[in-house]
Amino acid sequence: MLPFRRFERSTVLLVGLVMLSFLIATFDVRADGAGMGAMLRTGAQSLFAPVQQLATAVARPIAGFIDGVSNIAGLRDELAVARSENDALRQQLLDVQAMQNRLTELERILDLEPPTDVATVTARIASLAPSDFDQVRWIDRGIADGIAVGQAVIDEDGLVGRIDFVAENSARVRLITDPRSGVGVRDLGTNETGWIEGRGAGPLELKMFGTTKPVQQGERLVTDGTRFPPGIPVGVVAEPAEAVAGFALITTVTPSIQLAELDYVKVVVGWSPLDAVIDPDTGELVDVPLGPVTVE
Repeated sequence: MLPFRRFERSTVLLVGLVMLSFLIATFDVRADGAGMGAMLRTGAQSLFAPVQQLATAVARPIAGFIDGVSNIAGLRDELAVARSENDALRQQLLDVQAMQNRLTELERILDLEPPTDVATVTARIASLAPSDFDQVRWIDRGIADGIAVGQAVIDEDGLVGRIDFVAENSARVRLITDPRSGVGVRDLGTNETGWIEGRGAGPLELKMFGTTKPVQQGERLVTDGTRFPPGIPVGVVAEPAEAVAGFALITTVTPSIQLAELDYVKVVVGWSPLDAVIDPDTGELVDVPLGPVTVE
């Protein structure tokens, strides 16, 4: 009996609520929105307005956060695309700068005129030495281009070295920084001659025998015309020095050339050095000392 009574109570309550709602709606229509329904509606709105505002205040940041997360994902994709495009543009800029530098270097070397009116052949550095201990460079010109052992090699800054081995389409340049190289020079400050030797890494070494004049820092040295054509810049005196009685004047010289920047060079093919002796077995240049000789 208990479940039946509970069912009856629920049914009666539901029917009563439906009838009450119908009556309120009828009064509200007849009163044109000014009756009891309007009052109940207004009260309900007043009652639930704070709840609605609270729900909106809570939901708005959550919705904004969700939108923000979506926007962040989109921004990350756009940022990745922008970075990729930026890297591509940076690489293009570097390529353009490299081409511009190479073009500038080539223009400078083509405009270079040797101190004497002799023929030259433009060549490009093709490869470096296998180690830092070998002061040599290889160029992309050889016998087919008129290159021969003993010829001087220059760039826009000055004397680079000379050819010490040549093949059909390539040749090896022995740099002036090599300890086996020697250059007869003239000091433009004192007009006296001396001898420069390479020391590998670092500055060159200047030796003057029998001089009575001191050399000053910054004085320019050029080839004296013995082993190389005359007047080619070789270097600048790095430290002042003067001769001591019975001894040679010895000081250091900063080379005119920038070895790390060598790219294009010119080979002086229209001038023969006085000491170009070629080993018949190896085809390489045999350096004949032309420097001062001391007698004990």
